[in-house]
Amino acid sequence: MTITTTATFEVHDPATTRVIAEVADATTADATAAVDAAAAAFPAWAATAPRVRAEILRRAYELIVADTDRLAALITSENGKTDADARAEVAYAAEFFRWFSEEAVRTDGEYGASPAGRTRTIVTHKPVGVAALVTPWNFPAAMATRKIAPALAAGCTVVLKPAAETPLTALAIADLLNEAGVPDGVVNVVTTTAAGEVVSTWLEDPRVRKLSFTGSTGVGRVLLKQAADRVLNSSMELGGNAPFVVTADADLDAAVAGAMIAKFRNAGQACTAANRFLVHADVADEFVARFGAIVDGLEVAPMINAKAVAGVAALVDEAVAAGARVAHRGPTGERGWFHPAMLLTGVLPSMRIAREEVFGPVVPVITWTDEAELVALANDSEYGLAAYVYAGRLQDALRIAEAFDAGMVGVNRGVVSDPSTPFGGVKQSGLGREGARDGIRAFQETQYFSVDWS
Repeated sequence: MTITTTATFEVHDPATTRVIAEVADATTADATAAVDAAAAAFPAWAATAPRVRAEILRRAYELIVADTDRLAALITSENGKTDADARAEVAYAAEFFRWFSEEAVRTDGEYGASPAGRTRTIVTHKPVGVAALVTPWNFPAAMATRKIAPALAAGCTVVLKPAAETPLTALAIADLLNEAGVPDGVVNVVTTTAAGEVVSTWLEDPRVRKLSFTGSTGVGRVLLKQAADRVLNSSMELGGNAPFVVTADADLDAAVAGAMIAKFRNAGQACTAANRFLVHADVADEFVARFGAIVDGLEVAPMINAKAVAGVAALVDEAVAAGARVAHRGPTGERGWFHPAMLLTGVLPSMRIAREEVFGPVVPVITWTDEAELVALANDSEYGLAAYVYAGRLQDALRIAEAFDAGMVGVNRGVVSDPSTPFGGVKQSGLGREGARDGIRAFQETQYFSVDWS
């Protein structure tokens, strides 16, 4: 589909605040036109052989990998990621097309006799239909491909609204999909600053049969209320407040290395980022000293905008006013939307910085001594997306991990994301899973045939 509006909006580089591009600011009419295109393309795409869909997705993987330099530079310019983080995201994003190219041909079903023996049951899966995808700015490539790839593998067509802060990467990926052989109308990208109006248009359209959203829990609640009016099939990957646990016998070198990844990747702007550092009192001073020595010299990537910087600063100021202390602080960026890396001690579990998603480069450290107390602290949150635990004995780490109310737990490692694993959370961190076999199932309906055998 082609956006017809002549209105545009600016895209900024967070590191310098300068304008780097202007893109079409789509209207609700454009949103409907996108559904028109997706609905028209759906019958043919759904009927396309799984092997053909798989080969197109595999070609998309190859094209993205080959275009890593350009895509990484694009992500850095509109999102602010370091070059290393941007390249890692491109590799991660591409992998979803490779993984789901393989899942596309695993069209498993079931056949068997009923318990009474008078019928035979055939169970199969079919694409749900036109899918509305809404993605955030913090991983502009990976959040798009994590939804597009399984949708296309299942035989769905999609309408995608990327975040207004980072639309350029989504548009570049759409171009590569076209080059890979995705037919016109199968993938439709709608860039807009009128997110609420555009998404509401989709949710009210009876041709849209699926909503997949990644973003804040607050926005997710609003969308679920709207989706309820049509009992719309919905997947939600929402906010997090991940605990990062260090036990008394943990390998502190490994824990610090893992903490660096879990906290400071993308300047802490990740739903899986470690937010509360629950460190055993016996090793807290040493952990703080080791981790703090790195923080003192750490130059982090910029925040996405001035509002994000102000939000993190407010959490820090409030915690310090309530008795916390900034024990370590990194340098401040000279230009752009930067917040320095910080490590806070004396943090209490009741402080807002320990209860809300920080989404920035700040490390609040809370100490504990009793394992039951630890588990209670870790689970004392409305969120349950990710958690991390470092312990000397694997059995202890797994016992603690099993006690967490979290959809994903990093055990002696600071990364949980992988296309081959079921990504998602519990409680108010979301509904459903992305990645693995679960990812394609999210875009399929189960159907069964009861065959007379009398």
